[in-house]
Amino acid sequence: MAKGRGIVRGIAGLVGEVFITVGVFLVAFVVWQLWWTDVVADAEAADVVARMESGTDDDASWVHPKEVKLGDAFAIIRIPRFGAKYARPVYEGTSRAILQRGVGHYPETVLPGEIGNYSMAGHRTTYGKPFNKIAELKDGDRIIIETVDTYYVYAVTGREIVRPTQVSVVYPVPNDATAEPTQALLTMTSCEPMFSSRYRYVIHALLEGEYPKAGGLPTQILEVSQ
Repeated sequence: MAKGRGIVRGIAGLVGEVFITVGVFLVAFVVWQLWWTDVVADAEAADVVARMESGTDDDASWVHPKEVKLGDAFAIIRIPRFGAKYARPVYEGTSRAILQRGVGHYPETVLPGEIGNYSMAGHRTTYGKPFNKIAELKDGDRIIIETVDTYYVYAVTGREIVRPTQVSVVYPVPNDATAEPTQALLTMTSCEPMFSSRYRYVIHALLEGEYPKAGGLPTQILEVSQ
């Protein structure tokens, strides 16, 4: 009888150790997923942006949008609503690996400033969470896309929440497969709700103006409405 109880206690102890070990690994995974991926992605993004900002029109740190290849960083996105220091590189492509580095441009959509729907995707949590505050954007808020020679300024016009399968949000005219585009639009997509990929939070914007980088941006562009 005593021997049987000893065996039971031994098994219980072993199971307990397994649970503890699994728990430690789970905690470590959560820390890595929610914190460390941000640290790594933020550091890489800051380095890429710094190299692009320090370059010139003919510098190798900039890739012209017309010459971009998958994985290239060819633009910087700035959103005053997200803070004065917010600046993230925009890469060509929306694969898992690319979105772990920053904001990705849907290759099948137009380039910044062109007629059609320039569309991007970005994480809302983890991997630098570049679109973490996407739900805070208000109508009229500016989204600035900086390329090698031009600032493209878009103004938010609306938002919607859709299922991940509703790819029509990035059509040349959002949600209308047959319409011919006549305006330069922008669309941002990210996961909805937080920590879930069940839906997509979508922001739509309209090109408000474009400015040569040599002349800089008007100061009012960077102002944030209340």
